[in-house]
Amino acid sequence: MKFGVNAWVWVSPCDTEALKKLAPTVKQMGFDMIEVPLEGIGDLDYKTGAQIIKDSGLGVSTCAAMGPDRDLIHSDPAIRENGLNYIRQAIDATHLLGGTNLVGPIYSAVGRVWQQSADDRAKDVDLLVTNLSTLARYAADKGVVLGIEPLNRFETSFLNLADQAIEVIDRVDSPACQIMLDTFHMNIEEKSLGAAIRKTGKRLAHFHACENDRGAPGSGNVAWGEVAEGLRDIHYDGPVVIESFTD
Repeated sequence: MKFGVNAWVWVSPCDTEALKKLAPTVKQMGFDMIEVPLEGIGDLDYKTGAQIIKDSGLGVSTCAAMGPDRDLIHSDPAIRENGLNYIRQAIDATHLLGGTNLVGPIYSAVGRVWQQSADDRAKDVDLLVTNLSTLARYAADKGVVLGIEPLNRFETSFLNLADQAIEVIDRVDSPACQIMLDTFHMNIEEKSLGAAIRKTGKRLAHFHACENDRGAPGSGNVAWGEVAEGLRDIHYDGPVVIESFTD
């Protein structure tokens, strides 16, 4: 495994100057990689950023920031298209930075919650599968893997469980579209953290390790022994990243 930390622990947004100061610190702290949030595609000079990260001896992953105008299953086609364009740009940015994994809730705006009938949900799943299939082809051409992240019920009404992410990913059926799990969200939604990890299995491309309050692992009540057993059982050897926030 490689262990990393998200720049959101210290800064938002992560621009070129912030990355220049932060990358050496992350290395000195003993991390193997840094995760760069892509809030605004123009926040960072990616060629310079790639050199900063390389010079610091770090690997890199990126995470998507899905806002109200970036939503792959919205009823407004313009918002859906803007979401697709943003993810394509984020894929390009990940490639330019020298990363492989672009992760996050790559389906709907964070914080958008709504009532959904079974029929409405089925239609949204169909729409997401179509859009992710398109994005997966684009990502594959760039050597990038999308890690689709279930969020807790207070941040989305759509994908809350590993089971729901598995349904989507299995239908997309592309090596460039996999799953990311985050212990903060899992601690709210899953009956068993270990069982969710084991069920995800080979689909798990990225893992966020955060406490129940988004604090440092080991400082709260997440069942880390269960998490470790689950990851061992599936022979997980991908990134494990701490993602907290400046506030």
